[in-house]
Amino acid sequence: MIRPCILVVLVFFPSARVWADNQAASVDSLKEEAAQGYSWAQAALGFMYSQGHGVPQDYAAALQWYQLAATHGNATAQYNLGVLYFKGQGVAQDYAAALQWYRLAAAQGDLDAQFNLGVIYAYGHGVPPDYAEAFKWYRLAAAQGDGDAQLNIGLMHFKGHGVPPDAAEALQWFELAAARGQAEAQYNLGVLYLKGQGTARDEVQAYKWLDLAAATYTAKVEREEAVKTRDSVAANMTPAQIAEAQKLAREWQKQ
Repeated sequence: MIRPCILVVLVFFPSARVWADNQAASVDSLKEEAAQGYSWAQAALGFMYSQGHGVPQDYAAALQWYQLAATHGNATAQYNLGVLYFKGQGVAQDYAAALQWYRLAAAQGDLDAQFNLGVIYAYGHGVPPDYAEAFKWYRLAAAQGDGDAQLNIGLMHFKGHGVPPDAAEALQWFELAAARGQAEAQYNLGVLYLKGQGTARDEVQAYKWLDLAAATYTAKVEREEAVKTRDSVAANMTPAQIAEAQKLAREWQKQ
């Protein structure tokens, strides 16, 4: 069966983009730059305090620095403020405030904020569940090449969440996500080819994608399930078909 989205546990991490660009700078020098109103320094300090990089971890201090940078329009700080409000770190948990900051960051093209907005609306965190709104935000993140968003767009097309059900469209999005190394997308492609949903039934392609998923998964349970499903497909294939599928998988990995 096609697997459901399990990505809600993987999002809502702070972005390190600004800090990564300035990690060689000392705390004192960053504070000097921050005092002059440079939002990149304020955002970098916020990340350092939120993660305890070079300073004791202090979510309240992180919140203050992010707020300064966010009010100057820094998209990374706006996103990270959304994370703090969503998790209730350094401030009382407030989904409405998280939504506000995510929207500001997403409007500036922040991919993580766009993805998180998709999760918020898909799962109804502080708002009524709204698949159409979730689809909109996932679509924006997917357009920027985010494999998790591409997987979720595929799932929504397959299930008819926010859009009419369309297995062929789902397959195309799973292919995009699979190319980004998304194991769930690879597994789902194997299932679609096995069942002939959205495409002609093709056991060679099914084996190929399940084999790739088994190689990509890091969790033992998921990897073993992919192997089990792949082997059940192989039971109805000729040795020549299995060899062809394995060849296709190797060639795909080299791309």
